[in-house]
Amino acid sequence: MLRAKVLLVGPRESGKSVLANFVSESTEGICSYSPTQGVRILEYEKPNLGANGKGAGCRFELWDCSGDQKFETCWPALMKDSHGVIIIFNPELPSHLKEIEMWYSCFVQQQPLLDSQCLLVAHHKPGSAGDTENLSLAYPLNKLKLIHSNLEEDPEDVRMEFIKYFRSIITIINEDREREEMSIIS
Repeated sequence: MLRAKVLLVGPRESGKSVLANFVSESTEGICSYSPTQGVRILEYEKPNLGANGKGAGCRFELWDCSGDQKFETCWPALMKDSHGVIIIFNPELPSHLKEIEMWYSCFVQQQPLLDSQCLLVAHHKPGSAGDTENLSLAYPLNKLKLIHSNLEEDPEDVRMEFIKYFRSIITIINEDREREEMSIIS
């Protein structure tokens, strides 16, 4: 079974832990806000994640990383051997829109990840206005896949977007593995 390490990063109180719990179908700490200290790792197994529901399954490690920059010295260790990065932010907070550029720079550009290995999630908290559908993001963030997440209104849409993203990560891992095998053979 394939293993994939995906980091969930972004500003404080953007909803990383809520989304990590939702995607991994975990109910841990779902009731009240509690800042993540350093990192929290959730394992999530998805059988038959290939196209048309066929193909090998995959075990995902979702690394729910603290949004507190006091843990910045740990970031290189967190990034090691990661296959993807999900940047989560609250689109209603202007400070988050500025901060996500830093998260992108640190977690995507400074390690050799492709933009296709990155997903931007505008997470709408319960009771939020939700009128931020037309976000204008600056370059290079405007090149990234952006999804809006509202777990109150359309949880299944959010789940499907994450599954699409996880499928793309599996494809990249398989392509890398095949390239590596071919280089050994030739």
